[in-house]
Amino acid sequence: MSFDHSKSQHVTSSLMRESLVDKNVIARTEAPVSSILPDVNVIQIGGHSIMDRGRSALLPLLEEIVANQAKHRMIIGVGAGVRSRHIFSVGLDLGLPTGALAALSAKDSAQNAYMVSCLLAKHGFVYLEAPFVVQLLPAMLAAARGAVFNGIPPYSLWEHPPLVGKLPPHGSDAGSYLVGEVFGVRSVIFIKDVDGLYAADPKTHPEAEFIQQARAQEIIDRKLRTLPIEPVVLDLLTRAKLARSIRLINGLRPGNLTRALNGESVGTLIQQ
Repeated sequence: MSFDHSKSQHVTSSLMRESLVDKNVIARTEAPVSSILPDVNVIQIGGHSIMDRGRSALLPLLEEIVANQAKHRMIIGVGAGVRSRHIFSVGLDLGLPTGALAALSAKDSAQNAYMVSCLLAKHGFVYLEAPFVVQLLPAMLAAARGAVFNGIPPYSLWEHPPLVGKLPPHGSDAGSYLVGEVFGVRSVIFIKDVDGLYAADPKTHPEAEFIQQARAQEIIDRKLRTLPIEPVVLDLLTRAKLARSIRLINGLRPGNLTRALNGESVGTLIQQ
């Protein structure tokens, strides 16, 4: 039986005969990007800075989150804490590669996220595993008051090897930021245990310069010895299409989150 090619249908595509690694082709893909959840705020709760401090740090922060529910829609990414540091130490001693370390760290972050979701469950928050953040987040936000997710991005064994050392470069800061970038959210707020970004660690250098506002590339160029966020977040910011700024605040100071959600100048604002 012969096939009549004249009656066949073809899907027209500007990329169908092109190499997707060709630089000219890649450049032609630049186009406006639409925000999917422009009224949502991503709140990242630091694992080591907040979670590891227990109820004295976490419960007042969660009360502030609940107090802002009526005015601000929020999704909460939660980071890994001291347990990851311990497992990293053991894993490094055993010679485990970066991808294996990333998979282990995600377990710690998931445990912290689940604890936060339990504490917020009576206020209508739901816990979403990574696949459901992609598939169900908009639907869940239509039905629930908010969502909690594991901030570690699910690269797992496919985590990118770092330039130096073996620690996974994409932690909960990067994962929370990427959720904000993909969904085009209103704001991305990182909750830490310092007032913002300093030129040096303020815990050991109390005289260190406080940086209230800066561009991501400016911070990269300064090559600061320590940062309160993962350095990869700054790299991601320089390439942002939607989430073009982040704010770092001290979650141990009552009212800071409310001020940040209201758009007030608190902590450090880092822009593209």
